Amino acid sequence: MSFKENLINGTDFDHKSLNALQKVTLRAVVVSFLFYGLVAMEGMIMRMVQAHAPIPDQFYHPEHYFSIMTVHPIIGIFGSTYQLVFAAFAFLVPFLTKKPLYSIKLANWTWGLITGGTALAWIAAFFWSYAPLYTLYWPLPADTTQFSAIGGIVFIVGVALIMLGTFGFIYNIYATIFQRVGVHKDKTTKELLISGFGIDGMLNLWHKLTGKPPYSKEPALALPVVAIFRGTVDTFLDAIVILSAGVLVLVYLIFDASGSPLDVASIDALLYKNYFWWGLDLVADGLVLIYVAGSWYLLATLITGQKLFMENVARAALMLELLVSWMVWSHHLLADQGQPEMMKLISGEMVTAFELLTQGLALFITLVTLWKARPLKMTMELKYLLGGLVGFGLAVPAAIIQADMGMNRVLHNTQWIIGAHVHIALIVGLYMTLYSAVYVLWPIVTNNTKLYSSKLSNAHFWLHLLGGIGMGAFMGMAGLDGMLRRHLYVDGEFNTFMVLAAISGSMLLLAWVLFLANIILSVGVKGLVGIFLPSVDKTASYGIEPETVAENHKV
Repeated sequence: MSFKENLINGTDFDHKSLNALQKVTLRAVVVSFLFYGLVAMEGMIMRMVQAHAPIPDQFYHPEHYFSIMTVHPIIGIFGSTYQLVFAAFAFLVPFLTKKPLYSIKLANWTWGLITGGTALAWIAAFFWSYAPLYTLYWPLPADTTQFSAIGGIVFIVGVALIMLGTFGFIYNIYATIFQRVGVHKDKTTKELLISGFGIDGMLNLWHKLTGKPPYSKEPALALPVVAIFRGTVDTFLDAIVILSAGVLVLVYLIFDASGSPLDVASIDALLYKNYFWWGLDLVADGLVLIYVAGSWYLLATLITGQKLFMENVARAALMLELLVSWMVWSHHLLADQGQPEMMKLISGEMVTAFELLTQGLALFITLVTLWKARPLKMTMELKYLLGGLVGFGLAVPAAIIQADMGMNRVLHNTQWIIGAHVHIALIVGLYMTLYSAVYVLWPIVTNNTKLYSSKLSNAHFWLHLLGGIGMGAFMGMAGLDGMLRRHLYVDGEFNTFMVLAAISGSMLLLAWVLFLANIILSVGVKGLVGIFLPSVDKTASYGIEPETVAENHKV
């Protein structure tokens, strides 16, 4: 059911009618958006400090500022984005494969662990001012003369819980995909693996070039499931790296607090930095790009009801991104004098530039799929999908510019990186794609519940789009002027850009308030509380088929 039809013809929300899968999905989504509000407010505090706004003096203390900076990405990336992505995919994999989720209990553990871990990380920053992010990763943030040992331990334990929740999501997804039921009851593990990695797409292309019959006319896995399958590989590797790095820091913190500090120099700095960035980059350049590409493909096919344009190419590109995402981390070390020049050239520049092709190809395939399906209704989900495409259309080229050894000398560690690239990619590109998915899935997950107001949804769209682009652009302009990231300015040198960025940030915060109000008014406070109560219906029936979703977007 499209947004407008749901608004007019939908039913009142009844949490008692929801099955277990719908409830666990909504629980994670609600918590995700609460964390988004927290990270938006923290971002506004940093913007106001940099803009020298008349706010309480304690916000200007370096300990407070850098503790916010430290926990800001933890809340935004893991507490909010991970929650929303994991909830959507834990619902979509059963929905698209027409199989039950492997374990509802494990899904509840996933959002619970990530929520608890994110809360602990925030507590460490708020109460103990654990604030190592201005060095980011080296030296190891385990010096108890500079940071509270208790704060550091609580922070690392929180991060570890997040990673354990991530492992729970990974296991649930793969266990669901490899269940031998429904459409996959006759599929072998080999067939599912070949399809999951996009190898069948490459073989289909090769067979077409050589004049052979298609390798697979009916792939074992739908393309969006392939993207989820493929992206989850990077999620697993990333979790391994972050968890192991966290355990290393935890060991140093415990020994340091006990009065017998370990020698940080015993860890090879360059080796650690390469290991750290290889894992962390699997989130930024692997997981995000692959998950987002898969989401675009799913949304485009659901909205249009048509087969994806160049589907075999899209499948093959997801497999190619497997190699690319594992080889681009060195662009984070272009300014590190110890990094070998050949690694900077091959990994930092050449392979990184290839991401412009893989992401550009995903954007092109999505746009052509939409174009071929005209005329389409300009529904809320379509508007947000287009907004997400715009976000990555701006953010990816911004990244390629800075992934050049010459330009990196100018842009490294400036507000350009965190503004023009990271914030636009996440706030505009990723989140607008996720909002599109929220509007598509809303009638499916809530049993056709009426949305309270189309005006609130439209206001949210424009405020989020313009606020996100504006904040990223003004931060980027400050970076081009020389404003560093992970730095607290007290002289007002970049005040004009920071005031404009703060105004744009306030638009984002207002957009979140309007979105949250629209959702709460749609389900009611009692319904919101009911989402967290046990479900009477333990089945996993979805109510609406993908074909029905597409039909409601046609003019």
